[in-house]
Amino acid sequence: MQSKLTRRGFVGLTVAAAALCARTARADAPADAAPEAFPVDEVVDDGHRFFGTLSRGLADVVQEAGRRWGLPNAYVLGQEASAAFVGGLRYGEGKMYTRNAGSRPVYWQGPSVGFDAGGDGDRTMMLVYNLPAVDSVYRRFGGLDGSAYFIGGFGFTALNSDNIVVVPIRTGVGVRLGVNVSYLKFTDQATWNPF
Repeated sequence: MQSKLTRRGFVGLTVAAAALCARTARADAPADAAPEAFPVDEVVDDGHRFFGTLSRGLADVVQEAGRRWGLPNAYVLGQEASAAFVGGLRYGEGKMYTRNAGSRPVYWQGPSVGFDAGGDGDRTMMLVYNLPAVDSVYRRFGGLDGSAYFIGGFGFTALNSDNIVVVPIRTGVGVRLGVNVSYLKFTDQATWNPF
């Protein structure tokens, strides 16, 4: 019997322990409305519920990001899987939350290149700063990323495009070590194409 492996199945198998927090969806606001900011305490509380016992450093990371970029006006909770040997790929899916425009599914994928080897599956929280409109997240965000996983790990990085900053905070399992240059492309539908 042959089965077709979907992106959802791939990410789900790689990150078997990921369980997204249930939130009540609000009615969709216009896509061109700028999302309102979230207080740091609310983001930290949602992150603790999402990451569970693996979130010891979460408050410090959120406060440091807030010191640098202010208050996030959106955030994403999701799961992702990535692997690399010099070149790599990352695929993820989740839900983006905004205060005044509700929540919506979001997918991300992207290539990387660098001194990087290994693989990991993560629960991911992404803080989004300076998002002018909800649909503005659907673009490429580039940056430098470093990973040091041995069985498990916790880390964050910052990616940007124009004035919008996305800060992925990841905790997961795997074995990975390295530094790479990468980008994440956000889409409203799942795709295998990382470019």
